[in-house]
Amino acid sequence: MSIERVKAYFRAYGLEENIQEFEVSSATVQLAAEALHCEPQRIAKTLSFMINGNAVLVVMAGDAKIDNAKYKAQFGLKAKMLSPEEVERMVGHAVGGVCPFAVNKDVKVYLDISLKRFETVFPACGSSNSAIELTIPELQQYSRPVDWVDVCKNWE
Repeated sequence: MSIERVKAYFRAYGLEENIQEFEVSSATVQLAAEALHCEPQRIAKTLSFMINGNAVLVVMAGDAKIDNAKYKAQFGLKAKMLSPEEVERMVGHAVGGVCPFAVNKDVKVYLDISLKRFETVFPACGSSNSAIELTIPELQQYSRPVDWVDVCKNWE
């Protein structure tokens, strides 16, 4: 199970106990915000894309949307999201619980600057009813991104 991989990942840092599991779904930004009693924009949603045959994750604020022109300028091609089957196979987490932690080898992670306006954010933890609260420096440390990018709109 994907959440078990994430728990093991955070156990190595002494943070497994910080993972929250809910009796309700947190599979969407709105559901996660309701479960966590926080603003939807503080949910760090992780979207999965295909770039040159490889899975790429972009973690962004809950109110942000991919800006196709910015995405193409950053990555050199049009944004193509993975299908749910591809996400689980290539990333290692199912849709609704995708996160930048304990992902399959060769998955590249990018953090969008839409997250930088928050003190803390809530990414999922590998299941559709989990999350962890992290500061932005912690998110960067534990997600091990390739880089910060500016590929979103509607959050300013």
